[in-house]
Amino acid sequence: MMLEDFKIQWFPGHMTKAKRMMESQIKLVDVVVEMLDARIPRSSTNPMLQDILGSKPKVIALNKIDMADKAQTDVWLEKVKHSGLPVCKIDCATGKGVKQLISAVQLAAKPVIDKWLKKGVRNRPVRVMIVGIPNVGKSTLINRLVGKNKVMAADKPGVTRGQQWVTIAKGLELLDTPGVLWPKFEDPSVGFALAVTGAIKEDVFDREQAVELLLDLLIRKYPQDLQTKYAVSLEQGDDVNAVMAKIAVARGCLKSGGQLDLDKVVQLVLRDFRAGRLGRFTIDEP
Repeated sequence: MMLEDFKIQWFPGHMTKAKRMMESQIKLVDVVVEMLDARIPRSSTNPMLQDILGSKPKVIALNKIDMADKAQTDVWLEKVKHSGLPVCKIDCATGKGVKQLISAVQLAAKPVIDKWLKKGVRNRPVRVMIVGIPNVGKSTLINRLVGKNKVMAADKPGVTRGQQWVTIAKGLELLDTPGVLWPKFEDPSVGFALAVTGAIKEDVFDREQAVELLLDLLIRKYPQDLQTKYAVSLEQGDDVNAVMAKIAVARGCLKSGGQLDLDKVVQLVLRDFRAGRLGRFTIDEP
C-alpha cells in the first residue's frame, strides 16, 4: 500500500459552506487564533484561511503537544516563528500553555488597539475567534478560557452549535463558536494524516488502508514504541502484515478456530494511536 493510493471520498460542498460561514464570522473579530494539531502541523493548516483573513492578526496555537514528538514540536515551533507568526505550544486537556496563548493574543491585538486609540475609541474589547479543522481541540480550549463548560466539546468532528461572546481576560472577548475549516485533500499525505488523527469521519476513508500506512510509518520511525506497547518483538525485514499478525496474537485478536482477526487489530491500533497510548509521534516532518 503506497501513500499516493490513499483516497478520501470527499464532497467539496462541505468546504464551500464552511468557507461562507467563516467569512461572515471573521468580519466580527479583531484577532484569530488558528489551532493546529502538533502531530500534523502542516496537514492541519488550512491555506484558505489566509485569503479569508486578509490583514487581520493571527496567532498559531500548536495543540496536543503531549501527544507529539517533543523534538519535532520544537523544530515546528521555530519554523512557524521564522515565518513571522506568533506561536504557542498548548495542551488543552491539561491547560498547559493557555496563559501564554492569552498573552500572545493580547500582544497581537496591540496594533488594533493603537489604531482605535488614534480614532478616540477607548475601552472597546478585542474580539477573538478560534478556528481550526474538526477535532483539533477548539471547544476544549474555549472551555478552558471561559472557565466553565459553556461549550459542548466532543471527540468527534462537527459537534459545535450556537453563538455568543464571552469575556476571557481583561479587554478580551471570545466568540464561543469555533470556526470549522474543512481541509482540502489534493495531497494524499494530508488526507492520511487527518484520517489517522481523527479529524475526518471514518465513513470517508478506508480504515484498513489508513492503519497499514500508519504501521508502516511507525515501523520505520518509532519501532521501539510499537514493541513496548504491544509486547511484540520486531525482526529486521518485518513488513506491515507480519507486524499486524504479531499484534493480533499478542492481544488475542482471534476468531474461532484461531484465525487472526485483523479487523480488530485495525480498530485497536487506530484507537490507541488517537488516544496517545502508543507514544508521542509526529507524522508531518518539518
